[in-house]
Amino acid sequence: MIKIKKIIPLLATIVVCTSLFAGCNSKSNESGKKVLNVYNVGDYIDEDLLKQFEDKTGIKVNYETYDTNEIMYQKLKGGNSSYDIVVPSDYMVEKMIKEDMLEKIDFTKVENYKNIDEKFKNLSYDPKNEYSVPYMWGTYGIIYNKKLVKDPVDSWNILWNPKYKGQIFMIESIRDSIGVSLRRLGYSLNTTKDDEINKAKEELIKQKPLVLAYVNDEVKDRMVAEEAALAVVYSGDAVTMKQKNANLQYVIPKEGSNKWFDTLCIPKNAKHKAEAEQFINFLLDPEVSKQNTEYIGYSTPNKAALELLDDKIKSDPTAYPSEDILKKCEVFVDLGENLKKYDDAWLQVKSN
Repeated sequence: MIKIKKIIPLLATIVVCTSLFAGCNSKSNESGKKVLNVYNVGDYIDEDLLKQFEDKTGIKVNYETYDTNEIMYQKLKGGNSSYDIVVPSDYMVEKMIKEDMLEKIDFTKVENYKNIDEKFKNLSYDPKNEYSVPYMWGTYGIIYNKKLVKDPVDSWNILWNPKYKGQIFMIESIRDSIGVSLRRLGYSLNTTKDDEINKAKEELIKQKPLVLAYVNDEVKDRMVAEEAALAVVYSGDAVTMKQKNANLQYVIPKEGSNKWFDTLCIPKNAKHKAEAEQFINFLLDPEVSKQNTEYIGYSTPNKAALELLDDKIKSDPTAYPSEDILKKCEVFVDLGENLKKYDDAWLQVKSN
C-alpha cells in the first residue's frame, strides 16, 4: 500500500468503507455457511478473484475496504470488528505484532507459500515469518511529464524548483511526504532526531507555495490528464499511469526512497482462521497471483507468478528496479511514540 495506499494522517481522513458483498454481520454466519471477512485497502484486489474463491470453496466472502493502515488499526483496536484477513504494510505489521493483534499463520495450511521469493522472507517487520505473507511490494518516487519537464529528473530537489510552481502534486501522507524531505536532506526515513524532523518540516513549508495540491488516488487521473508536470506517486500507480499516457516517466531519485511491503495477515481471535489460511493459499497460486498482479499494477513477491508475467512488465524498472537502486531505499519501521513528532510536524506543514 500500499498503496497503500498508505499513511494518510488519521485526523484528516474520512473513513470510506465499501462493502461489495454482505456486511460482516451477515446472516450467512447464522445459517452455518462458511464465511470469510476480508478488510483490504481500496481497489487492491481483482474482484473477480473473490467470486472465483467463492465458487471454488463454497466460502462466502464479505469484503470491505479502508483508506489507510491507521484506519484499519483503529478499527481492530476498537474491538468491534470481526475481520479474518487484513492487509497491513510493513511498519504496521511490526506494530501489530508488538501489541499482540495478529494470529500466527499455520503454514502447513498455506502450501503455496513456497512460491514466495526467498528475498521477501525473514524481513525486519516479521523476522521469523510467523504472522504475515507478502502480498505486494513497491517504491515511491517522482512521475513527470516529459513534455512539460525538460530538466533532468534524478533528484528530489526538482520538487523545490520554482520553475514548476503550481505544477507539483505532493502525496497526502505523513511519513511519505516528510520522507521525501528527509531523503532530500540525506536523513533516514526512520529518524527520530528532533532537529532532522524539524529541518524536513521547514523545507516542506518552504516548498508549499509551489505545490498545486496534496493528493492521493486522484493523482492517477490528474497526471494522465496532464494537469501537472510532476508528482510523488507509488510505483504501481506509476505503471498504470504510464500505460495511459506515454509522456509520463517514473524515477526513483538518487538520494533514495522507501521500499514498502504490503502483507496478508490474520487478526487475533479471528473467527474463521482456517478459511483465512485457505484464502491466503488461494491468492498465492501462480495463476491467481498473476491475474491479481496484472490488475493491481504493483510488484509481486511471488516468484512463480512473476515468471508468468509478460516480459515487458518484468523488465520495467518502474515495477522491478535494479538492486543498485533498491539498496538506496529504506523500509519504514514502527516509530512507536516517536510517530507523534511526525504528526506534529505534518500538522504544522498543512496549517502553515
